[in-house]
Amino acid sequence: MGRWGRNWATDVLPQVPEVELVGCVDVGPGILSEVVKSGIARKEQCYRSFAAALLSTGPDAVLITTDMTSHVATVRAALEAGQPVLCEKPLAPSMAKARDLVELASKLHLTLMVSQNYRFYPAVRAVQQIVADGFLGALVHIAVDFRRYSGALPAPGHLSWPQPLLLDMSVHHFDLMRAVIGREPREVFCRTWNPTWAGFVDPPEGAAAIVFDDGLVVSYRGSWICPVRPTPWAGEWRMEFEQGELWWTSRSDNMTSDDDVVRLYRRNGPPEGEPVDLPTLPALDRAGALAQFAQSLDQQTAPETSAQDNLGSLAIVYAAIESAATGEPVRIATPPKS
Repeated sequence: MGRWGRNWATDVLPQVPEVELVGCVDVGPGILSEVVKSGIARKEQCYRSFAAALLSTGPDAVLITTDMTSHVATVRAALEAGQPVLCEKPLAPSMAKARDLVELASKLHLTLMVSQNYRFYPAVRAVQQIVADGFLGALVHIAVDFRRYSGALPAPGHLSWPQPLLLDMSVHHFDLMRAVIGREPREVFCRTWNPTWAGFVDPPEGAAAIVFDDGLVVSYRGSWICPVRPTPWAGEWRMEFEQGELWWTSRSDNMTSDDDVVRLYRRNGPPEGEPVDLPTLPALDRAGALAQFAQSLDQQTAPETSAQDNLGSLAIVYAAIESAATGEPVRIATPPKS
């Protein structure tokens, strides 16, 4: 129930009427006092022990908003207690630990979902549909550019993370790649760098070439230390097709669709391109993920961003980290389908 957990409680949960908060857990008594003071929960709904909270509240599911370092232990405890789980990204600090959690959820026949919230935006859904329709012909190349200055954030924890750009931020963009093109990655070649003035322990900037099925190459560049002209959080995308190009971006600073834009440029068409109509979604961002989680439990179906599916996105992250460390391309094994 730190800053991000409280934000989930105050800003996200009220958007999903199927969800009711019945208990809050944090090891810090001061944080729980803040939860009560801010009206998020009553004192009797706050627990310092996860086991006690599960026993007392008898929940239908568990939402995990801890730091990544606590994900594995907390997800495992929830699953072993018979609870479906929605967990913040990234799921685990290694592919092996992520696979262990996926296997445990499968063995116990429980839903384990990762909140890859960037998928739940109108621009993303519009691009998915255009790619699926195929009316621009073959997809030739994708270029993605993400630029932000994280020094503007209040005490960001990722300043001390290993490979903070790749693990904390690029995981969103790598997941979007798989979401919009419907293909799986095969190889990654990545470089990261850390200017002496950046204030990060590990590199906050990087570039990668990611090869997907059928040889499609995605050129990716990301920066946590770009001082001017930031992109929206989903980055800026140029998708080149046989018969044209898509330019798009998504997710504004206030976590709305205010910055969602998709422009289509046809071969021999007007140079200014044409705007693409965007769909209206019932819930955006984390609320979209939470609503789908609730729906998957109600209908007993697998959510779009199940932990099983998320292995494909994590595979890009950890292959990129390995490539940045070794200076060599890294092959990616396709995660087995459940």
